[in-house]
Amino acid sequence: MGDLREPRRGCCPPMELMRSEAMQLVQIIIPIESSHLTMSYLGNLGLLQFKDLNADKSPFQRTYANQIKRCGEMARKLRLFKEQMTKAGIVPSAMPVTQTQVDFDDLEIKLGDLEAELIEVNANNEKLQRTYNELLEYMLVLQKGGEFFQSAQSRATAQQREIEAHQPGDASLDSPLLLEQEMLTDPSKQVKLGFISGLVPKDKSMAFERILFRATRGNVFIRQEPIDNPVTDPVSGEKVAKNVFIIFYSGERAKAKILKICEAFGANRYPFTEDIGKQMQMILEVSGKIAELKTTIDVGLLHRDTILKNIAHQFEQWNQLVREEKSIYHTLNMLSLDVTKKCLVAEGWSPVFATTQIQEALQRATRDSNSQVGSIFQVLHTRESPPTYFKTNKFTSAFQEIVDAYGIAKYQEANPGVFTIVTFPFLFAVMFGDWGHGLCLLLGTLFLIVREKKLSSQKLGDIMEMMFGGRYVIMMMALFSIYTGLIYNEFFSVPFELFGKSAYACRDPSCSDATTVGLIKVRRTYPFGVDPEWHGSRSELPFLNSLKMKMSILIGVAQMNLGIILSYFNATFFRNGLNIWYQFIPQLIFLNSLFGYLSLLIIVKWCTGSQSDLYHVMIYMFLSPTDELGENQLFPGQKTLQLVLLVLALISVPWMLFPKPLLLKKQHQERHQGQTYTALQSTEESLEVDHSHDSNGHEEFEFSEVFVHQMIHTIEFVLGAVSNTASYLRLWALSLAHSELSAVFYEKVLLLAWGYNNVIILIVGIIVFVAATVGVLLVMETLSAFLHALRLHWVEFQNKFYEGDGYKFAPFSFVLVGEEDE
Repeated sequence: MGDLREPRRGCCPPMELMRSEAMQLVQIIIPIESSHLTMSYLGNLGLLQFKDLNADKSPFQRTYANQIKRCGEMARKLRLFKEQMTKAGIVPSAMPVTQTQVDFDDLEIKLGDLEAELIEVNANNEKLQRTYNELLEYMLVLQKGGEFFQSAQSRATAQQREIEAHQPGDASLDSPLLLEQEMLTDPSKQVKLGFISGLVPKDKSMAFERILFRATRGNVFIRQEPIDNPVTDPVSGEKVAKNVFIIFYSGERAKAKILKICEAFGANRYPFTEDIGKQMQMILEVSGKIAELKTTIDVGLLHRDTILKNIAHQFEQWNQLVREEKSIYHTLNMLSLDVTKKCLVAEGWSPVFATTQIQEALQRATRDSNSQVGSIFQVLHTRESPPTYFKTNKFTSAFQEIVDAYGIAKYQEANPGVFTIVTFPFLFAVMFGDWGHGLCLLLGTLFLIVREKKLSSQKLGDIMEMMFGGRYVIMMMALFSIYTGLIYNEFFSVPFELFGKSAYACRDPSCSDATTVGLIKVRRTYPFGVDPEWHGSRSELPFLNSLKMKMSILIGVAQMNLGIILSYFNATFFRNGLNIWYQFIPQLIFLNSLFGYLSLLIIVKWCTGSQSDLYHVMIYMFLSPTDELGENQLFPGQKTLQLVLLVLALISVPWMLFPKPLLLKKQHQERHQGQTYTALQSTEESLEVDHSHDSNGHEEFEFSEVFVHQMIHTIEFVLGAVSNTASYLRLWALSLAHSELSAVFYEKVLLLAWGYNNVIILIVGIIVFVAATVGVLLVMETLSAFLHALRLHWVEFQNKFYEGDGYKFAPFSFVLVGEEDE
């Protein structure tokens, strides 16, 4: 690139592995006739991030707005097809996507025809299904209503026979009155009752009957019979429990009220006759129509399924083509149309290594489109900050995502992801050190890795999706947990003599049941890890507490020093000498004068076996630096060394605070007083803001703001050196908690159940032990250790050197378009 402030290349070759890919701003002039094919080839390549040169225009004012609208309409049709296939239980078949198989214009016509045909078939099926459901309900009304009229007629016949059995001369109280006799003998004087029949939802039947009674002042008679099984409602198409009803009324006014109430309650009405002969005839007719409709509906559904299966055969191919076309036109809308309207001008970022590939794609598009003019590719000089692009694979991508969740690295900034591959699973394993639990994690992860091809093509749940995406992170966490578990000598909290016998033995047979009393050291050390004799002894907890706490401090100080060293490489790479002399050096001195010295004391104490109190040494190093150390002295000259380190720590604080703001002010004054610029250069300088040089590019220099910023940075580092070191003690705390929980589950559940000598209690104990191990130790403890390791990397490690204020390289790629749509 022709960047005027381009970082220095070629320094520190090992550190180049941590740098993002070198980027360049390119301009491409594309003829109109080959623009579509050019974008298609660049989308397949996926190595060019386009800039929006029409940001001031709305989506409707852009050149290819109509084409995007067409793609959106086609996508809507495909969504309709997918919904219909889902309802029919048809799964789209996976087909290899090749753009040459289907023409986009032909596909648009074909999708329109298929949609029209499918809508027509569905509409006909819906009409037939509604008629079919109505006939089923009508059949129920005929059956239930026929039963009611038959029973009523039989009762009436029996009553008539009883009346005729009486002699005319009998003067019994049971004989009918004169008016009743007249009405029975003269049918013209009888009141003719009308009736309405149908079905009403069962949950509304009581309210339906109550409203009818009130609206007609009780001048109706209603009979309801429940249906055994729910029926499909013709209107809603849902299964509903219903009652068959018959309402008897007198008068047209009552009929009008009943009809309105039926409509309000969603009651479906059906015609009915009281003639039994006609009822039987109607039942036969309805049964025939139901059979005919069933056959017709089955044929229609078969035709619909045939259409959907033909669609499913090519659905994925069509869907991918529409996605690609829409993304192509979206990208073309970001390009600037030349004044001659014969070419498009594109600008974008690409990796330097992709120059040849992009040029080959442009040449191939020109050749395949038979364009008379080829595309012009050229590199632009810019001072704009490029995007950040790291090459990753399926193993490293998850570790990079852990870093990117904190912030995207600034262009060419040192990438913590390189170290995270090792340090993240290692810090997790320090807190999760049990090789039995590590093996369980490893087996679960190997299942995901072995079946990754099958699982990657399936839709998993949210939690399962996260686990599958981080399968290689979990695998590394499991492997490191096995390693640290072997060091701690813990297998579900049980120690094993995997590396030989213990270094301790009994002095005589009487100490066989003792814990520590009577044991003597028979060899120098245990070959690897913690001696198994420490487990279960009286000194186990104090010993492991001391070991893990000191180990946590050593690990923390080492990782924080690594972060400070990486800040040196960042400053060297960006040619920022002020950060080297007035940030890196005093920070390194301050941290190691205090906690680096504490780490040295820990190692010396381990090597010499001294009984000195390190807490006392560090506290009185500040309170009484000139006092004699006495029995706490670990090596000659320790007092003098402590005084020197204390003075260096005190000097490093103003070293970080004062010189850098003063030198920045001096540089600003020299640049504007002793230097001259050409008109073009001065214009560029006035418009650019150089963040990598701490506001040196600003026209106005606010010394107070710079000084306050530096003071905050200094205070944060000084206080953070203490708090961050203390934060690493979580390695000790969580490791101890994990070990003790594992021991509790083993001793208080498994061994306790074993001691009852009862098979049922033993089985229950095993079940509880497995459930507790999986739920607490393998799920909750894993998540807890993961989050704490994440915090140690983000806060304690990355804040020493990582700015994370960049933006990610997002190229135009058909692969990424497919992933986003999913």
